[in-house]
Amino acid sequence: MKTKLYCFLVFFCSMTMLTFAQSKDEKAVATQVESLRKAMVDADKATLEKLTDAKLSYGHSGGKIEDKATFVENIVSGHSDFLSIDLTDQTIVISGNTAIVRHNLAAATNDNGKPGNVHLHILLVWVKEGSQWKLIARQAVKQPVANS
Repeated sequence: MKTKLYCFLVFFCSMTMLTFAQSKDEKAVATQVESLRKAMVDADKATLEKLTDAKLSYGHSGGKIEDKATFVENIVSGHSDFLSIDLTDQTIVISGNTAIVRHNLAAATNDNGKPGNVHLHILLVWVKEGSQWKLIARQAVKQPVANS
């Protein structure tokens, strides 16, 4: 019983320190990343447009690059249909009015009615416009397949 309590306390303190260690801007960017994840799953056009900069450069793991209008239209139309998106191992670095976010993305997709799963390393670049963080660039790279 003492071991379980000790493990819980160590975990709780570690998580609390990580939360407090984030700056106000890092928290704001993390919130924007979560809003983007949800908007992509929900195909929420208004939120996608609000979160992205007019000069968005959205790079896919296969090399295709989309501008803001194409990115939003492909999500809303179901051409790029995310049924679920899970993000892990996220890091956020703030430099002035720029934020660099890296994470791993695992998603269930149904692009044009074709089911699939993707596992990607993602780089997001956010810029602060006034008090709002907007996505200006995204690049995905396929994660290597582990040998069994």
